[in-house]
Amino acid sequence: MDTLRAIGMMVLGMALLALSDAFIKLSTLQAPAGQVMIALGLGGCLVFLILARLKRMPLRRADALHPKVLLRNVFEMIGGLGMIVGLSHIPLSVMAAIMQTAPLAVTLGAALFLGETVGWRRWSAIAVGLVGMLMVIRPFGAAFSGWEIFAVVGVIGLAARDLVTRTLPVAIPSVVVSAWGMASIAPVGLVLLLVSGEAPVFAPSALVPILAAVAVTAGGYLAVTTAMRLAEVAAVSPFRYTRLIFTASLGMLIFGERPDGWTYAGAALILCAGLYTFVREHRLARAKERDVNRGL
Repeated sequence: MDTLRAIGMMVLGMALLALSDAFIKLSTLQAPAGQVMIALGLGGCLVFLILARLKRMPLRRADALHPKVLLRNVFEMIGGLGMIVGLSHIPLSVMAAIMQTAPLAVTLGAALFLGETVGWRRWSAIAVGLVGMLMVIRPFGAAFSGWEIFAVVGVIGLAARDLVTRTLPVAIPSVVVSAWGMASIAPVGLVLLLVSGEAPVFAPSALVPILAAVAVTAGGYLAVTTAMRLAEVAAVSPFRYTRLIFTASLGMLIFGERPDGWTYAGAALILCAGLYTFVREHRLARAKERDVNRGL
């Protein structure tokens, strides 16, 4: 029963995060991307501060200044900038497909920078996923606008953030790390706002989707966290890819997007490569665990 509840919570979390993408895109139609970043950073930080207070976790200055926390914040800034600027200029369905390459990028980064062993099967899956991303972006096609590069930068930033997160001291609570990470994107939004020269918009048509994005993002975070605690990672993680379905569907329903065959085909390759990589990593982890138990 816990596994079914966990799967349900994971699917709910992905639906809420897909809604967050849609609300961010709606808000950038009314307000500058820099303003949206500031609001999301401060709003998200406030949510995590409240969670930390409820859990009686102090936000210690030493934790905030830990070198790896600071490095994680840098990658959070890069990822947030790429995602929000990308969402403001490219179709939601294209953005969703590109963002699903993040797990593959994490596997690639773990092999290159953390010394993790990656066999030829997972290297092949990574290559297939990258081919799928190129099919979605089509950098040399007529439909390529250049703004897709920001989505790719967002993937790289978020993947690097996740890699650094793996190396953080266990004594620093995740809620505290998330609070500082969300706070870090607000200054980037301010710089973006100043560079663009655009004036902030405080009309309800702009503020409502921004506040909705903050709310559903926090809800998605809580749902995913709950799912991961209710059941094994292997049981719930594959359902992360439902976000692609939710986000693409919202793009069609809200923004009237009609992805072409290349986008569908590329997204399918990314999905298959990501799921295969996850299954392969899980099998290797189980085999390693069995070997350790036999050694004991």
